[in-house]
Amino acid sequence: MVSKTDEIQTAAPKAAEPHQEETQEGAIMKKKESCGCGHSADMSVMNGDGAPHRAEEQNGGGDPEHSDEGNEQEVIVIQDTGFTVKIQAPGTEPFDLQVSPQEMVQEIHQVLMDREDTCHRTCFSLQLEGNVLDNFAELKSIEGLQEGSLLKVVEEPYTVREARIHVRHIRDLLKSLDPSDSYNGVDCNSLSFLSVFTEGDLGENGKRKKKGSELEQIDCTPPEHILPGSKDRPLVPLQPQNKDWKPLQCLKILTMSGWNPPPGNRKMHGDLMYLYMVTVEERHVSITASTRGFYLNQSTTYTFNPKPANPSFLSHSLVELLSQISPAFKKNFSTIQKKRVQRHPFERIATPFQVYSWTAPQVDHAMDCVRAEDAYTSRLGYEEHIPGQTRDWNEELQTTRELPRKNLPERLLRERAIFKVHSDFAAAATRGSMAVIDGNVMAINPGEETRMQMFIWNNIFFSLGFDVRDHYLELGGDSAAHAAPTNDLNGVRAYGAVDVDGLYTLGTVVVDYRGYRITAQSIIPGILEREQEQSVIYGSIDFGKTVVSHPKYLELLEKTSRPLKVQRHPVLDDKSEAVELCSSVECKGIIGNDGRHYILDLLRTFPPDLNFLPVEGEELPEESRRQGFPRQHRHRLACLRQELIEAFVEHRYLLFMKMAALQLMQQKANKESKATAALTENGGSQAATLENKGEGGDATATTNGSAPPSPMATENGACESPESSEADLKSREVVQNACKAVGSISNTSFDIRFNPDIFSPGVRFPEGSSEDIQKQKQLLKDAAAFLVSCQIPSLVKDCLDHNALPMDGATLTEALHQRGINVRYLGTVLDFISKTPARTQLDHIYRIGIYELITRSAKHFFKTYLQGVELSGLSAAVSHFLNCFLSSFTDAVAHLPADELVSKRKNRRRRNRVPGGGGGDNTAWASLTPTELWRSIVSEASSYYHFTLHCETVDQAVEKYGLQKTTLLREISIKAGIQILIKDYNFDSRHKPAFTEEDILNIFPVVKHVNPKASDAFHFFQSGQAKVQQGFLKEGCELINEALNLFNNVYGAMHVELCACLRLLARLNYIMGDYSEALSNQQKAVLMSERVLGIEHPNTIQEYMHLALYCFANGQLSTALKLLYRARYLMLQVCGEDHPEMALLDSNIGLVLHGVMEFDLSLRFLENALAINSKYHGAPSLKVALSHHLVARVYESKAEFRSALQHEKEGYTIYKNQVGEAHEKTRESSEYLKYLTQQAVALQRTMNEIYKNGSSASIMPLKFTAPTMASVLEQLNIINGIIFIPLSQKDLENLKAEVQRRQQLQEAMKSEEQQEEESPLELEHKLTAEQERQSAPTGAEVLEQQASA
Repeated sequence: MVSKTDEIQTAAPKAAEPHQEETQEGAIMKKKESCGCGHSADMSVMNGDGAPHRAEEQNGGGDPEHSDEGNEQEVIVIQDTGFTVKIQAPGTEPFDLQVSPQEMVQEIHQVLMDREDTCHRTCFSLQLEGNVLDNFAELKSIEGLQEGSLLKVVEEPYTVREARIHVRHIRDLLKSLDPSDSYNGVDCNSLSFLSVFTEGDLGENGKRKKKGSELEQIDCTPPEHILPGSKDRPLVPLQPQNKDWKPLQCLKILTMSGWNPPPGNRKMHGDLMYLYMVTVEERHVSITASTRGFYLNQSTTYTFNPKPANPSFLSHSLVELLSQISPAFKKNFSTIQKKRVQRHPFERIATPFQVYSWTAPQVDHAMDCVRAEDAYTSRLGYEEHIPGQTRDWNEELQTTRELPRKNLPERLLRERAIFKVHSDFAAAATRGSMAVIDGNVMAINPGEETRMQMFIWNNIFFSLGFDVRDHYLELGGDSAAHAAPTNDLNGVRAYGAVDVDGLYTLGTVVVDYRGYRITAQSIIPGILEREQEQSVIYGSIDFGKTVVSHPKYLELLEKTSRPLKVQRHPVLDDKSEAVELCSSVECKGIIGNDGRHYILDLLRTFPPDLNFLPVEGEELPEESRRQGFPRQHRHRLACLRQELIEAFVEHRYLLFMKMAALQLMQQKANKESKATAALTENGGSQAATLENKGEGGDATATTNGSAPPSPMATENGACESPESSEADLKSREVVQNACKAVGSISNTSFDIRFNPDIFSPGVRFPEGSSEDIQKQKQLLKDAAAFLVSCQIPSLVKDCLDHNALPMDGATLTEALHQRGINVRYLGTVLDFISKTPARTQLDHIYRIGIYELITRSAKHFFKTYLQGVELSGLSAAVSHFLNCFLSSFTDAVAHLPADELVSKRKNRRRRNRVPGGGGGDNTAWASLTPTELWRSIVSEASSYYHFTLHCETVDQAVEKYGLQKTTLLREISIKAGIQILIKDYNFDSRHKPAFTEEDILNIFPVVKHVNPKASDAFHFFQSGQAKVQQGFLKEGCELINEALNLFNNVYGAMHVELCACLRLLARLNYIMGDYSEALSNQQKAVLMSERVLGIEHPNTIQEYMHLALYCFANGQLSTALKLLYRARYLMLQVCGEDHPEMALLDSNIGLVLHGVMEFDLSLRFLENALAINSKYHGAPSLKVALSHHLVARVYESKAEFRSALQHEKEGYTIYKNQVGEAHEKTRESSEYLKYLTQQAVALQRTMNEIYKNGSSASIMPLKFTAPTMASVLEQLNIINGIIFIPLSQKDLENLKAEVQRRQQLQEAMKSEEQQEEESPLELEHKLTAEQERQSAPTGAEVLEQQASA
């Protein structure tokens, strides 16, 4: 037990000292476990959301003195053992159920409602020895409940609410296999297609199906469009037909009867409501739901007769009743339930946030009483079955934040509650935003014009992203009003992650829907009754003209200033008096009627980006000016990203250390003493290593941006040590100089913070602070220059080294954001790439960048285009836009909505009118032409992204930049929330447009919200990764399993981070030889990725590839091939064939095909992989050598020895030049060459023999080698970067010893750092230790060296 808990401590270092140990793990981790598409597994750290634990420790929320016993206790609590109870339900045999003491009774209810034999019951209680159990009690608190207890399921009388829940549940069971909710993006359902390709034969049951006759029954031919070089990109296979989805009909109609609600006299007989049904056998029945259950009554459509029919079949469950009156219902219902239970749970669990699909088939619209009822009742009083009122979102959001967090169980409970409320709030806010835009919500200021209206629905406040009352006039009007909500959301996210006790932010969700941007916020209690002027007690409501401050707010915000790098500063108010602030002036503080301190309007939490904010009389540094900055932007709210601030501070910290070290060294050099001489040597090389890193701008020693990471001097006066000798003074001077040079706000320690109000229009600063303001201005300029001169080049370098491998717009954006680069720099990044010497090796990035640029520019246009369309013309307008955007048909004419509803008499009169002229301005959209649209796109690209597109039509763009239209369609649909009919579109026809209005199925909202994190789980995950990197696989595996449990605990079963966890676990299982476990975990990872990220998200493609490898290892070859073909199809849709990742995929496919003796097919894929590898890795790379070798092996199997020799020679030459003659790879290659030569000679002899002696020749049998599965698997492991290292016992001992030595060093450093006061003189010892640490190879490096060997 204890071994695990010690890990917690290394995982979550104390807030104030982010030491190198943590960060180095981070750095190694980023390199390794990032799945190819550039999501590194430690996403949240890089997104800057990884701060919750640090903050917690700072503001005393966390309990820093975790004693060991406490920790041990914590983990035991989670791993509390379960026990088994027996459950007896009416009409079924008793069965055993495994439960855990933490579960609530309610969770057993859920299990019973899901089980095949008890799923039709909803209204029951559980009784133990005659006592009814309380639904919300935890099992451990129930007296007498123990191993083997018998719980009875007892039917309870119905109420109207229970009867409705019952009908809803039955309807859900009937629809459980129907995918229409997933297509419509309802109730957190989403699509998954894995089972179509595995046909359910993963895991255990896969083994018995296929043995022996394996090779004959595999059909390996891929569909034509998947083969290398195919230009065809059909859409239809994106959603293959799942045979389970052909719905079995149990009932024709189930709906509420028109006789509802029951009249008074029937109410007194216990009638609750009436249902009307039509069975499959065409029998029309009327059913009464009464307190005792359901029975048939004698009503018909036109006559009301509530008397029970004869026989009435009273049943407590609707299913039992229907099974008695309809044989078809009985048969089909049980079939559906069997299938439902057989599906993998991950295919049916709801996701935490809604995922929308941009394609869908034509689904028949069926009658559905529950859906109809949901649409027309606001479903509020009934929402989530909460008794009483609508949900008070603000209260829920804030109360969950206030939960205690002293130990692990408490923190888990708190994070789980926060996460749950957030996902519910996001769903409600999205529904409300759509209702607002669709015009279904009454405004609270109906008299104003529509742009200025505000709405309240379900206790959520909605406002539109327009500049109301010229609020943003000076900042850029509507453009600023459109950008402000996302900036505000980033602020909310940042303050939420710091998580200071007593400081509250609003629940915030930003929704883009039908061209409008809506901000949904929870409501501060009491704010609607007061004028804003009275309630704001901190900050400014008029952008800095009048400013107020408040000591309590200053105290609270002071706690956030360090992690968020915000400097406390004075500003002048309207009376020219100085007012202290610790945030930007826009940030308002309001104390709600509940006494909580709220902050809102956090749109300037982060400092302005001077590259996009030209200021008169200010000049940017040379690096920025060279690139043509500053540039004019649409609005003045352009800020730097939090990730950039962190990276910049890190960079400055290295500079600081370097300068201090150099100066100390010079001082040392002046003193002659042996001891110091030895130190100087070390220190010198240390400074050099620091220097190299500093220049690279991409340093490993991160500071993680919590406290000032200076080991030199802390602010609590550490420098004034009693023995202020001359050396001490000099050291202090050194620190002062270094602080000054890097722009630290303190003279005694490294501490960089930004003043967010610099360059804000209308904000004035007191005279006295002018020097400080100059310093701040310089810092901002440096940060802007740092983005251009360090971050963009480091991104491009990462892409060149294949450390970042974006595949589509979303993953490219993520790669930019991880490095703190805003998307408005996209044009700059593309220009930088085109000037890079290795330009062709960046083709894929350049192309994805162009896709992103074009679709974003088109989206900007589409936004305003949609605002002018009335509801009845939406599908026509969207299809017209897509035709102008993608179709080669030059004169795309809009189909105006047909006037099907115009009466005859009117028609005569209208004949003389010009078509489309009568409708006023509502049809302005119809006049758009392709030329005009593309002109707008080019001008938008130039004005917003400062990039020149050389194309006037879609076909020129496709031609010039090598794009494909399906990818453009996918990107624009996802960005604009369009859902289209899945069919094969003919974009290139010059005679008719590609889209008709029937092809547009829906418009979805695009939602941005905060993602609360599971901090403890995340630390377990990180420590697990670190352990794995150090070579301790077993311990790593345990930690990651623990992380999986904790993630499950906080997020429920579906979440992106669980996905990363499962993938790593599967890989570990695989490396440790447990193939079937690897298969099971990876299957979950694939299903989860499909459900949470989307069926064709780059991450999902990666997961498919991993799963194929584990299938192959388990001997399921045909499944492995199907999965690889699926991955290749998806990749072609997402980014086309020309992408480095495609080489890996094709090598995998080629190898598997080689294994099943499909040599010609195998060659097509392997030769394509070779071509792509040569292009993206450069001809002399080891990847290319390996590709040559794989191709040679297939030629050898085909007995084409000449070609085989040619390829192997190429490979041999690369090995010889890259790793030298003596290397084992070179030797292997040369052995293989000899062998091939012998085979070739033997073949030639035989041929000569045949020519000479004709048919009487004695032919020597030739040895043709069909590859063994083991050899194919070995090659598969190599290309997928999985290396089993045969270490001798001695190697292992050395490795362990090495790792232990490093850990002791780290411990030593940690204990030093924890000493309260340190004099600057201790710096050298630090540096020497750190340097030894850096010169010794890590466990991971040893592994890596051996791996590359």
